[in-house]
Amino acid sequence: MLDCQVQYGAILWTLSEAITQVGTPARPKTRRGAATRARIVEAAADLVFTRGVSGTSMDDIRAATGTSKSQLYHHFHDKQDLVRAVITRQTERVLDSQRPELEALDSFAALARWRRRLIDLQRASGCVGGCPIGSLASELVDSDERARQDLASSFSRWESYLIAGFSAMRQRGTLRRSASPTDLATAVMTAIEGGLLLTQTTRSTRPLELALDMAIAHVRSHAKTPGTGPGSAPSVRTRSRQSPPSR
Repeated sequence: MLDCQVQYGAILWTLSEAITQVGTPARPKTRRGAATRARIVEAAADLVFTRGVSGTSMDDIRAATGTSKSQLYHHFHDKQDLVRAVITRQTERVLDSQRPELEALDSFAALARWRRRLIDLQRASGCVGGCPIGSLASELVDSDERARQDLASSFSRWESYLIAGFSAMRQRGTLRRSASPTDLATAVMTAIEGGLLLTQTTRSTRPLELALDMAIAHVRSHAKTPGTGPGSAPSVRTRSRQSPPSR
């Protein structure tokens, strides 16, 4: 068990290290500068989440943060530069909101706990806003190539936790050797994003619940013994047919 935990951690660390943000802006050299930059990014992330990128101007951000124009442009070359920082911050928020469950997705019981966390987050928000990363993607990927690359990296960071967990499950023998952790992770992520969109639209967590149940069932279909393990439905036993009595 200890070897599996160590290997799981190594997989997660390797995947996280391999995924880098494209063209991340240079960080301020002083604490005061870093604090100002962080304050701008936090305010911009909040505004963009509620208004969208197109509905948020640099003047809006200056007003919300109380910064001067020279301060704002000292930290960010232009709006596109700031939007890329917002992408990074929103990615951190999404991942942080799912911890610690996100960091231990190495069993079906762990997947069930993570499922509950995702649904609870939507209930707490009143199903408003959807996925912060997905919302940015729907607005930017067809018009801003650099933002598209950053958002692809954001989804990859999120997906890397699933890949690490499924890799550990396969190595432990919970999943068949033929199971692809990467394909399973992509399938789960696809279900989540679709479920979040419908949950946002209908103001109900039911679409997300169904999407997650379907995704986890798909993962379970790759188990060595499908339908077994914590949280699985009871198996249906069929009666064996008895041979007719001899005459």
